[in-house]
Amino acid sequence: MELGLAGRRVLVTGAGKGIGRGTVQALHAAGARVVAVSRTQADLDSLVRECPGIEPVCVDLGDWEATERALGSVGPVDLLVNNAAVALLQPFLEVTKDAFDRSFEVNLRAVIQVSQIVARGLIARGAPGAIVNISSQCSQRAVTNHSVYCSTKGALDMLTKVMALELGPHKIRVNAVNPTVVMTPMGQANWSDPYKAKTMLDRIPLGKFAEVQHVVDAILFLLSDRSGMTTGSTLPVEGGFWAN
Repeated sequence: MELGLAGRRVLVTGAGKGIGRGTVQALHAAGARVVAVSRTQADLDSLVRECPGIEPVCVDLGDWEATERALGSVGPVDLLVNNAAVALLQPFLEVTKDAFDRSFEVNLRAVIQVSQIVARGLIARGAPGAIVNISSQCSQRAVTNHSVYCSTKGALDMLTKVMALELGPHKIRVNAVNPTVVMTPMGQANWSDPYKAKTMLDRIPLGKFAEVQHVVDAILFLLSDRSGMTTGSTLPVEGGFWAN
């Protein structure tokens, strides 16, 4: 399926590892012009070697002022993937203010800030666009020790719908992708315990966790004009977890 992404300028956050890195690689291969945002310079350096021509931006999206300085003059962007996230897992009775603040700063507030920058530019140019927010199956199902993470992703799903409602008249589509556990470094670190993994896998009808490519395929579809009548949706990539 031809997705028509060649020549489009796409900004991807959390581009250094996992889903974000896979998305940058796929977009680069499709001929898109990619702005890759990560807080880790070494990850950006290796990504530039893999994908010559991408534009690296090193910034911690949890820092509002630094993000404004880094992206405020990023220039015309056609498509946006809000992928950056942290997963700071704690039992509910042990949740700390630092973990709460950091989680909402990166997982929700940064989505608002970066999306505002991109959407304002699209509206000023009178150009259509698409935004994809990377959410989680945890947005709609409770998972032990994930009280803050689940809360950020539940909020992100609703933010996606409100963004779609308000930006739709400007021809900007906004959707979310909601993966199960994905075999990224973060996923492997948080689900390496066989007993813990089994408790999740037993709730997934397909009996397996997702690979990065499963999520990337969904992202590229929602960025493309092939999904031109889809906005405000939360697309599950979770092997049937929500059906259980």
